[in-house]
Amino acid sequence: MSNEKDAGEKARQNIHEYLAEFDDIPGTRVYTAKRARRGYWINQFAMSLMKADNRERFKADEKAYLDEWNISDEAKEALLARDYNRLLDLGGNVYFLSKLFSTDGFSFAQAVSTMTDMTFPEYQQMMLNGGRSPEGNRSIKGGY
Repeated sequence: MSNEKDAGEKARQNIHEYLAEFDDIPGTRVYTAKRARRGYWINQFAMSLMKADNRERFKADEKAYLDEWNISDEAKEALLARDYNRLLDLGGNVYFLSKLFSTDGFSFAQAVSTMTDMTFPEYQQMMLNGGRSPEGNRSIKGGY
């Protein structure tokens, strides 16, 4: 029985080590179960914008609409500021957040470009050229 317990402990330790490796990818936020749980209400809010009447209510008074949701003050501030990188850190899912992009009249590419240090035309050209080079973007700790 203790061998099974030891194996279970090792498996749990390994999954945490494995998941921690995702934090070593420069400029990337891997959407894990932990992030999904943390951002549940951010994402529920974003999905509510699929309905025209919710979009109109949100556009009429963003703060009042956000106050109807069980969203942290930190997340509300990030939503109001359209700080998408912060929202991803708080568990927002970029595909759900695209409902907010659309509500604001932005394409997915326009909104995602704000998450980089590039202008939209620069981002667009980088994507047309095949995307971000993996060189120097594989490991924060390793510097490669």
